[in-house]
Amino acid sequence: MSGGTSSRVSRFVPRNWSFAVLAVAVLLVPAFTRDTYILSIFAFMATRFMVVVGLWLLLGLAGQISLGHAAFVGLGAYGSAILVTRADVNPWLALVMSAVLAAAIAGLIGIPTLKLKGHYLAMATMGFGEIIHILLIQLKGLTNGTDGITGIPPLSLGPLNFSDPRLYHLLVWVVALIFFLLALNLTNSRLGRALQALRRSEVAAQSLGVDTSWRKLQVFMLSAVAASIAGSFDAHYVQFVSPDSFTLNVSVILVCSVVIGGFRSVWGAVWGTLLITILPEIIKRFNEDAVNLVFGLLIIVIVVLLPVKSGPLARLQLLLRGRERL
Repeated sequence: MSGGTSSRVSRFVPRNWSFAVLAVAVLLVPAFTRDTYILSIFAFMATRFMVVVGLWLLLGLAGQISLGHAAFVGLGAYGSAILVTRADVNPWLALVMSAVLAAAIAGLIGIPTLKLKGHYLAMATMGFGEIIHILLIQLKGLTNGTDGITGIPPLSLGPLNFSDPRLYHLLVWVVALIFFLLALNLTNSRLGRALQALRRSEVAAQSLGVDTSWRKLQVFMLSAVAASIAGSFDAHYVQFVSPDSFTLNVSVILVCSVVIGGFRSVWGAVWGTLLITILPEIIKRFNEDAVNLVFGLLIIVIVVLLPVKSGPLARLQLLLRGRERL
């Protein structure tokens, strides 16, 4: 093998092996278990992963906080549910239409709110999330209020019916991995570099010719689309939606997953999603009401004792590689 070819191969393998290992690990889960509960947990992990990756692009890459992201998950879930049960729309088309609606609403909301900074932006997005939650309850003729919507048909593709937990697991993880791969590529793209410059200093980014308002709006809409698609997948799998699944608590837990995983790399979304999916299931075995308390204490510990930029799980990974000292 020539020296040039060897060099290209050596650069390619380290860049892709981590993603390949993750993809093989999650896609092989149905080969090792038929337990519906375990497969469902992994499937919900995939949809949460989609949301967290989108939120990482907004918070970790662009430095813009959102405490209302559960609203976009709700828009996707209710959008699909209403379209397929009331208008008899094809479920796949309903998923796409809901994502477009979420992007449009994110654009309308983002134009005024993304001009804000810090805790003002957090309060504005939190207010948006609460408005959507109230509308889901109050618009009873459309959303059926607190009773939610039942009878949502599962996704299917020809002879494949994704109500089967094994098939659904493969479907959502393939989509989640595609989102993740796009995020990995985005961080090294022109848009990704512009967002990183924006995160460090908006004034400096503007001086370099970056249209900061447009870039913030772009990433906000992209993260809303990811959240909407995740919500649609959940709705078609569970075949039921209710407003209780899209509260402020859910938005806070999603932000927790980004903080826990760390802002340094999108790989932090992997570790953060793993924790926010598995930890509640463990806690519920002892006391279901203690979930929010544990997450609250966890965030306090992280903010006070550990660097938010790295995140405890991301920092542990660096320590194991010998790239960072305690």
